[in-house]
Amino acid sequence: MASTVTDDDPDGDWTAPGVYRCATDVYRIPLPLPNDGLRAVNVYALADSTGWTLIDSGWAIDEARELLEKALAALGSGLGDVRRFLITHAHRDHYTLASVLRREYGATVLLGGGEKPNLDLIQDRDRVPYEPERTRLLRCGAIGIVEELGRGPWPRADPREWEAPDEWIADRAAFTVGDQAATRTLTAVETPGHTRGHLVFSDDRNGLMFSGDHILPRITPSIGLQPSPVASPLGQFLDSLRLVRGLPDADLLPAHGAVGGRVHARVDELLAHHDHRLAQCRDAVAAGNASADAVARVLRWTRRERRLDEMDLFNRMLAVLETGAHLDVLADRGDLTRTEHTDPETGATVATYTV
Repeated sequence: MASTVTDDDPDGDWTAPGVYRCATDVYRIPLPLPNDGLRAVNVYALADSTGWTLIDSGWAIDEARELLEKALAALGSGLGDVRRFLITHAHRDHYTLASVLRREYGATVLLGGGEKPNLDLIQDRDRVPYEPERTRLLRCGAIGIVEELGRGPWPRADPREWEAPDEWIADRAAFTVGDQAATRTLTAVETPGHTRGHLVFSDDRNGLMFSGDHILPRITPSIGLQPSPVASPLGQFLDSLRLVRGLPDADLLPAHGAVGGRVHARVDELLAHHDHRLAQCRDAVAAGNASADAVARVLRWTRRERRLDEMDLFNRMLAVLETGAHLDVLADRGDLTRTEHTDPETGATVATYTV
């Protein structure tokens, strides 16, 4: 870990531990994600009047905590100088370390109000294992994946890492960061899709957008992986992309990946990607593949163009659920016909699609 602050390099290794200046009084601190293909999450530290405001917090693991503490030390501060956490969404790599540190140091934790149904279910000790994923996968026709899930251990959430925030953030809420000599205003913008309550934080005056997982520079985020699902997570995501496209353009400060891109250009790429994916899904149905599971086996995944069965269980689950989300958007548009029936063996609702 470097003991000094360096200017951010868009062409460097964005996952390398350190403290990177990406704008005046704004620092990027990558924290590790073990056993995760993304490898790191970017936490952004913004100089504030009484310490620091952090956008996202990292995963509540010892390695992430230690690196965050070292990063703040390089900025002449400590964990106790964090005034508040503005959290983009309730996934463990963004939320859980804030929950732990608040208990020890008293920082305020704020989260989008749309995430409350997700947090309520995470905290529910009576929650049925692998729900709602099991029901959604059965709807997609992915019986094999459901059987594999049933053979694995059920990971229980630590309730100390998922305590409710101090405040729920409303759409277009504004936060003043800085001191009298230099202040910035962050506007929270609801961008559901990746999760139902996802937020981006826009600093229009300085031309910055802290995009969380809504806009990522190299990949498209998973859609709708959350305890409390919505009817059309992809529909929400596409609407949110168009909403952001209508805001002033800005430098992209993502939760995963290097800085250096522009918001509008990346939104255009993401919309084009999903248009292409929707066309691929429709063609696969026209070729006789009726379920999301069957369509997912026709498609190719990741930049390496992998087949579905070449990926691990978690990513196969994501792939099938995202395929189902694409098929539902096509059905909602009238490009496909969706039929739902009850499977006599599982008792689950199964969706099939035809042209």
